[in-house]
This record gives sequence, C-alpha cells and structure tokens, in this order.
Amino acid sequence: MCYSTDRADQFRTAASYVDRMLRGTKPADLPVQAPTKYQTVVNLKTASALGLTVPTALLVAADEVIEWDALDSRAEQALPKFHSQFRQQHCRG
Repeated sequence: MCYSTDRADQFRTAASYVDRMLRGTKPADLPVQAPTKYQTVVNLKTASALGLTVPTALLVAADEVIEWDALDSRAEQALPKFHSQFRQQHCRG
C-alpha cells in the first residue's frame, strides 16, 4: 500500500510557480505550499503474497488497485525455471 502526494498535482503547482517567476514575482515573495492532493494505491498481488487481507472499505477508497492477473501467474510459474537456468549458465561453484 502506498499513500503519497499526487505527482501530477505537484507538477502543476511547480509550473504555476515557474509561471509566476517568469512574470516577475521574486521567488522569496512566493508562499510555501504544502501538497493538497494525496493518492492511495493498494497492491493486491503483494498483499496476497504476504498473506494479508485488504478490507473492502480500503479497496473502495483507494485511487488505484493493482490486481493479480493470469499473465502474472504464468510469469511466476516460469521464474524458478529461469533462475535455475541462469545459475547453471552464469554461476560457478
């Protein structure tokens, strides 16, 4: 789970500051602004791997939910074979 500032909103705020400076406002005269928009991302794949159950209320409130899909499942099944082949080819000892 990640709870952080919204990067797109931060870039818009930065652009506003640059615009004001280019129009002649001294940087020292600009107010310090804290982020006002935050986002929550829940990774169900990681939660499942850790054996955690994410409450439905949190999933509904999240801005983004990363879910497990069939492609991830196939990739995870192939990883042990890939790792063993890699070790055989590249590791000595």
